[in-house]
Amino acid sequence: MKFGKLPDISNVDFTFPDKREANAALFSRLSVENNPQIYIGCTGWSMKEWVGRVYPKGTKTKDYLLHYGKQFNTIELNTTHYRIPSLEMTQKWYAETPPDFRFCPKIPQTISHRNDMGLTDGTLQLFCESIIGLKEKLGCCFMQMPPYFEFKDLPRLRLFLEQFPKQIPLAVEFRHESWFESESNFSRAAELLTQYGKATVITDVAGRRDVLHNQLTNHIAMIRFVGNAGETDLHPTDFERLDAWVQKLKEWTAKGVSEVYFFTHEPDNLLAPEAADYFAKATQKNISATTRGPEFIDENIGEQMSLF
Repeated sequence: MKFGKLPDISNVDFTFPDKREANAALFSRLSVENNPQIYIGCTGWSMKEWVGRVYPKGTKTKDYLLHYGKQFNTIELNTTHYRIPSLEMTQKWYAETPPDFRFCPKIPQTISHRNDMGLTDGTLQLFCESIIGLKEKLGCCFMQMPPYFEFKDLPRLRLFLEQFPKQIPLAVEFRHESWFESESNFSRAAELLTQYGKATVITDVAGRRDVLHNQLTNHIAMIRFVGNAGETDLHPTDFERLDAWVQKLKEWTAKGVSEVYFFTHEPDNLLAPEAADYFAKATQKNISATTRGPEFIDENIGEQMSLF
């Protein structure tokens, strides 16, 4: 994930924005769940570098998803951004993952990046018909708006949300700076998502602190965490930021957020599982929720081990 990456993060203020007031109205409407669900995963399963560490030694490419599902309970499904999968493919994905797994498909760019947003030629309908094959394993779709989709385009988003199926969960990620130029601008976007029962995507990345808006619009929180790991180790700030997210989600789940999707990004995704592992273990220690994370494999003995 190159968006918002910086070569030098030494002067970045990683402090969370204070959105308690903005979220207060939502929390007053939510019912507190006794057992919130926290889904933790990465951004793909096709990583040969994970074999022998995340996947068993000798794992074949065709079995990557099978073993990914044993290690994580969700995935940021970026492959759907580039092509709409066939129903047969989504049914195959469904069959290869455990019951508690949730897919979060990225809306195809043939929808999110087009002026008509896939509403006039059946593209949106085709996508929705495809992901129905995921059944109860369909988590929350997310739509990453292109960098040129500005605040003035809000009416187009409204038209899209009016026609997007109500029964399919959706979160929206805004990137253009105009959405964050004023509290009023983002408040209007949040009000629109609230009106249609959709969520916001919160992105925590060093070079664009404005997209870490931390404003919620329904019971779902979707966080895309972009770390700054080196070649062999997570960056010290990764641990600090992950700890801060644990505390933030502890607060939010106590106030009614019942579904959390937390995706770890690291350079080339090599150490994304390590970030997910650290976050999962910290979550299990601090939050009363259902979740799970990876158990790494010790190449020397061929058995699972814990890194933290």
